[in-house]
Amino acid sequence: MYLCCRREKRPVLMGTLFLSYRNKTLSPISIGTTLRWPLWLLFCLLPYALHKPAIAAEAAAATPAETGTATSTEANMTTQAEEKAAAIPTETSTTTPSETVTATPVEATTATSAEANMTTQAEEKAAATLPSFAELEAAGAIIGEIHINARDIFDLEDPRENTTLYRTANKLHINTRPGVIERTLLFKSGEPVSARLIEETERLLHDNRFLYSASILPVAYHDGVVDIEVTTRDSWSLEPGVKFSRAGGSNTTGITFDERNLLGTGVSLSLKNISDIDRSGTEMSVNNNHALGGWYNANYKYAKLSDGKRQSFSLSQPFYALDTRWSGGVSVSLNDRVDSVYNSGILAGKYPHSQTSYEVFGGWSDGLIDNWVQRYTLGLSYNIDTFGPATTIAIQPPPDLKVAAPFIRYEIIEDNFQKLENRDQIGRPEFVALGFQSSVQMGYAIERHSNTDDLWIYKGNISNGYEFGPKNDLLVSSTLDGTFSNHTGVKYLLGGSIRYYMPQSEHTLLYFSAEGSTVRKPGVNEYLEIGGDNGLRGYPLRYQSGDRRALLTIERRAYSDWYPFRLFRIGGAIFYDVGRAWGKDANMNVSNPGWLNDVGFGLRILSARSAFGNVTHADFAFPLNRDANTKSFQFLLKTSTSF
Repeated sequence: MYLCCRREKRPVLMGTLFLSYRNKTLSPISIGTTLRWPLWLLFCLLPYALHKPAIAAEAAAATPAETGTATSTEANMTTQAEEKAAAIPTETSTTTPSETVTATPVEATTATSAEANMTTQAEEKAAATLPSFAELEAAGAIIGEIHINARDIFDLEDPRENTTLYRTANKLHINTRPGVIERTLLFKSGEPVSARLIEETERLLHDNRFLYSASILPVAYHDGVVDIEVTTRDSWSLEPGVKFSRAGGSNTTGITFDERNLLGTGVSLSLKNISDIDRSGTEMSVNNNHALGGWYNANYKYAKLSDGKRQSFSLSQPFYALDTRWSGGVSVSLNDRVDSVYNSGILAGKYPHSQTSYEVFGGWSDGLIDNWVQRYTLGLSYNIDTFGPATTIAIQPPPDLKVAAPFIRYEIIEDNFQKLENRDQIGRPEFVALGFQSSVQMGYAIERHSNTDDLWIYKGNISNGYEFGPKNDLLVSSTLDGTFSNHTGVKYLLGGSIRYYMPQSEHTLLYFSAEGSTVRKPGVNEYLEIGGDNGLRGYPLRYQSGDRRALLTIERRAYSDWYPFRLFRIGGAIFYDVGRAWGKDANMNVSNPGWLNDVGFGLRILSARSAFGNVTHADFAFPLNRDANTKSFQFLLKTSTSF
């Protein structure tokens, strides 16, 4: 099935909200009535802001080819010579990467998004003579040649990208090496065609942030042999610069040098100098997801910060695919820091915390059977936590803890992924797990190597997805992490969340999120917090704390077609948050302990051609239950991996 994105000729939501509020208290129930008219005006009258430049950009970029196809030509990657080559599907041994064409299959497994559409109308006609991967699999076809076609960041065949700026960017950028792409493939020449493996491979390729787009297509077929072309387009992988973010009334600044695809090898290298409310200093990290020529993940991090040093190393082979039969690895982490305790958004005290941890594990699986995967893992963890005296006698640090515990873990996964767009990104493909997934782990402390006895350590998570109507998705999840012993009893952290995506049109969506958590017998550093940095955008950071926490968020999201400089995707949102942290906590906010509400609006800017794929959030949030120490509005500026 070929997916295309038609530009809908209707307004896209974006605007400014002005509210007047005079010393009234709003509950979650009354907020809907009080804000009905301002929100109605914002929903209905202001959307035109983003749509007008989108129409102008579309008219300026229109070409005769665009009038004959519903496909966006922003990523058209085929020359006239390539189209002629595509019209000869029987050539199996003479096809080269420069001659191959990005043909469109019938399968949803290889359908591309509007953001990374790599097919023209001529290519679709050529592809019509080729069977789909599902049909090839049913016919018992064998994979012949596999062509890796790693392309530049910008398509110079597109007149809109054939400019000095984009040509310079292509020259400065080192393309991903074909061997890096090849190591990600789950299929090989000489193997029978598997539509499922091709779909999963595409999903794995999209997980590589240094790739802007990826498609896997049949390009020639005869005598039971099919040639396949894997076409990728790179993202700009270098990000030097100055960073600034603001949330909860606190600023975070930094100087960064991030490279996500070092010399085209897929290796990540990061150097940062950061400063936030808790600490400042320098961080360095290097990561390779294909170390030693296979699927081994090697990661090293080092940080020298104002409150201590951090260092970690890990080497592992994960269960990288659904049919992977084994995993194993080792990790070491050393972390010296100062933990902070807050009361009503104000620092109440600090204490030093030194943490050392080691882990080794190995796992096995029978692979994918009848759409389900079961995995088993055995391991050993060793953790040491030591705490120093607090800066104030009102704060009592937790007792030192040393635990050596073997563990066993069981996982079950349902193979059910759906390819969507305009959920947590803007115009980019997103693979959403709609199947059932769960993991349960149980460990027992070895008394000889621990300072506690009869300690059971347990953790688990569960998630599932549901579809209600066309593209209406409900995602639910829950986590549990705790311990049990005869001396301390039961301690745990239990949390759950629900997210619901309800598209209103091609460019707008209603988003609902509800989450709650509770902690039993928490230490001073384990209480639950809520504030401007984690959900309640109109309030200071860490504004409330307790052993229970709840948060509800409603957003009206807009995803525009505006594509300034062919580098950024623009969106916007209006939102309403209501939440609270409460319960037993010596540092509980006594001046404003009740339910807190805020409303606001914001701009979203996706760096579409960057390997970091960050979404910049610029929000104005207005607290509706503020006290004398809370400002009338909060301005938040931050980057996130999602909308």
